[in-house]
Amino acid sequence: MPQIPEKIHELTVGQLAARSGAAVSALHFYEAKGLIGSRRTAGNQRRYGRDALRRVAFIRAAQRVGIPLATIRDALSELPEERTPNREDWSRLSATWRAELDDRIKQLGRLRDHLTDCIGCGCLSLETCVLSNPDDAFGERMAGSRLLPLRREAADEGS
Repeated sequence: MPQIPEKIHELTVGQLAARSGAAVSALHFYEAKGLIGSRRTAGNQRRYGRDALRRVAFIRAAQRVGIPLATIRDALSELPEERTPNREDWSRLSATWRAELDDRIKQLGRLRDHLTDCIGCGCLSLETCVLSNPDDAFGERMAGSRLLPLRREAADEGS
């Protein structure tokens, strides 16, 4: 990993990519989404402050645990003067994200547990299908694929 002398206070996009492990395209994307910022030189080249290293590390850590970029951007924007997140910030934010992650883990567990219920069905028209018709009011009475023929029969009876 290339070392950056302490006297250099700004990084090129290539230096930031090399030091952070993020692709140049990811850094451009993060900047476009308002997660990191840069200034432009007279030659229109991006220059990032050294604090961008910590911000990118923060972003990538949050992404690895499944936090959406919009949520990360909102969290970073709440920091005073858009400063670099520190250990206290991570602790506070990760605590608020924990409930969201716990809910996702529960949803994935239910999906995993019910996945085999549909194997072999092909059309997912079982009497109860948590994959194709979750939380549907009609799902308690009958499978969704049977609703259309019943409506046609009712229309035929009314003619």
